[in-house]
Amino acid sequence: MDTKSKNSRKAGIIVVVIFLSICSMIMMSQYSNMKYAIDSANTETTEENTQSALYENALLSISYDLAEGNFLLYNEYSGETDPAEVLDEYGQRDFDLTKKYLDYGVFDEEGQQLLDNIDEETVERLDSNGEAASGYAFRAHYTFSDSGELSSVQIDGTAMSPEEEYNLESTYLSSAQEVEYNEEISSIAVPESISVIYGMDQENLEEFTEAYSLEYGEYEVQLNSVADTSYYGETLRTLCFVVFLVALLLPVRRKLDISDMKIFDVPFEVPILVWLFIYMVYLDELPVRIVDLTIEGTLLPGMGHGMEILATALNFVMWFFIFGLIFWSVTSLRAMFRMKGAYWRERTLTMKLIRHYRGQGTESDEEMVRKAGGLIKRIKGFLAKQYDALQHIDFREKTNRTILKIVIINYIILAIVCFFWYYGTLALIVYSVILFLFLRKYVKDLQEKYKLLLKSTNQLAEGHLDAPIEGDIGVFNPIQEELKKIQKGFKKAVDEEVKNERMKTELVTNVSHDLRTPLTAIITYTDLLKNEKDEEKRKEYIDVLERKSLRLKVLIEDLFEISKAASKSVTMHFMKVDIVDLLKQVGLENDNKIKDANLEFRWKLPEHKLVMWLDSQKTYRIFENLIVNITKYAMSHTRVYIEMTEQENEVHISMKNVSATELNFDTEEITDRFVRGDTSRNTEGSGLGLAIAKSFVELQHGTLKISTEADLFKADITLPKLEIPPE
Repeated sequence: MDTKSKNSRKAGIIVVVIFLSICSMIMMSQYSNMKYAIDSANTETTEENTQSALYENALLSISYDLAEGNFLLYNEYSGETDPAEVLDEYGQRDFDLTKKYLDYGVFDEEGQQLLDNIDEETVERLDSNGEAASGYAFRAHYTFSDSGELSSVQIDGTAMSPEEEYNLESTYLSSAQEVEYNEEISSIAVPESISVIYGMDQENLEEFTEAYSLEYGEYEVQLNSVADTSYYGETLRTLCFVVFLVALLLPVRRKLDISDMKIFDVPFEVPILVWLFIYMVYLDELPVRIVDLTIEGTLLPGMGHGMEILATALNFVMWFFIFGLIFWSVTSLRAMFRMKGAYWRERTLTMKLIRHYRGQGTESDEEMVRKAGGLIKRIKGFLAKQYDALQHIDFREKTNRTILKIVIINYIILAIVCFFWYYGTLALIVYSVILFLFLRKYVKDLQEKYKLLLKSTNQLAEGHLDAPIEGDIGVFNPIQEELKKIQKGFKKAVDEEVKNERMKTELVTNVSHDLRTPLTAIITYTDLLKNEKDEEKRKEYIDVLERKSLRLKVLIEDLFEISKAASKSVTMHFMKVDIVDLLKQVGLENDNKIKDANLEFRWKLPEHKLVMWLDSQKTYRIFENLIVNITKYAMSHTRVYIEMTEQENEVHISMKNVSATELNFDTEEITDRFVRGDTSRNTEGSGLGLAIAKSFVELQHGTLKISTEADLFKADITLPKLEIPPE
């Protein structure tokens, strides 16, 4: 751009700034006239007019009360509904509070008083046809026909002007008709062929008006805002029109034309939408409030000349912005006269979008679409993030932060809606539609996620314990985690039950085998003994019978022991036991078995006594079963390591040996009933030794764990140090 063009633009900017400043100062110069108009209007309001307006405003407030009173008073005469029932069903009515300021009567068509609440003199005053004769400042006369319809409402009184009487009659008639359609009141009684007259003398009227004013505030006949003055509206409209003309005509002088500046190069829709929003939200409310506060001197509360200057500056900026906005929008739109048809092709978002979707977009169109798409994408991303946060609220944790976020967002939306003032209803409708669509989508998503949850629960109910429970189900994710735990627990329980069933089957098989073997031998040798004459052989048979009988006895006793242990019916006899000495004793008593098995035991025991609170017999049996198990299954000519270590709250005993056979059994099942290491069951034993040992350990609150590593067999016993009771 050449120097001449730059200087021309600067001159145009200076002229526009000066022009807008002058418009702002003209608007502000009318503040004094606005204040004078408000003060004059309020001063001209006479005391008489104010009092009359107060009376009328107060009497308007009781139109509905008196309309209800017609039904209540007629019911008092007719007795159609019990008064106690009326009070209980409908509560205290406002008429009950209003009637203390009134004289009232119910009259038939002949003018006879139907209630006994007033004397003859009051009856004559109420039913008098002349205003002067009645003496009431206010009187309301309701007339009902034979069919129960309201025929007329007449208002008169010494304090009422004809205009006020007309206004009151219109309001009272509307209220009476409204009450007629109120099923709650009309169900009490429907007045027929009567007249109801209310009268309020001057003293009661003044008392009632004073009470009304204290409760609702005085009705003031005055100008309440600068917007009510002609100076504000006419000046603002005139200046806006002048700014419009200047913006339209200024470019005629090419030296002052600034319409080619970047700030005015905006799409057609932007100034239209911005101006529409500003008009609805800003011009209609905020400037009036600021001017009102400025005139009252309360815009920036405080003392001193500095606050007045700051308030003046604030008003200047406000009007400069308003007039500047008008100038900007008109100048932006003025390009349509210069560009003509090209304006609609190049300066409208609508055409750019149409060309883009038709595949005919220019580079400028595509750039605009990319920017708009990026903005929309960021907005959608933000909204999606918030929506996802709502979908994944974890109700197990405190949700105060999420709830606060929702409340703040809703507050911001409603605050924006409030700015629309007269257009607030339309804005609320739009907001309600958007909220409905949002909630519908939210609920639909919840229903879909709930269906996934039901699918998982149905799979569990049908016994599909291996079916995966997967998928994002939003707020139900914690329930999904719990379902996984339940699935895992059920699967474990089912596996345990299957295992138990298998063990029961094996139990029957093993018990049958282990009991049948000695029993078969006993039967066989008994038959041989019957027919044998040789004393030596008979003696030999008897020895075999004795061994097999003892074997059968041991099996039955072991079976009985494990049954009692499993049912927790074993009686424990706790006492002080030196566990070191007890373990040594078991080793000595099984020394022959150890030697016969060609095993070398290496003992590593505490040198001091280790007294614990145990059942000595059951503990002896634990050690005996484990050592006997070692003598049966350990490899000959190997070492066996037995170690006892004392810890703070427990004693740990470890027994390790090298197995003579391959250790291919399940270490978790080896301590179950009738499970043996030699699956061929060639060795002599019941298969209950380790099971009994484990049961007795657990009855003493300890643990027995079997582990293997290659051919190394290891049994670890842990016994807690129970508190020894005092003797």
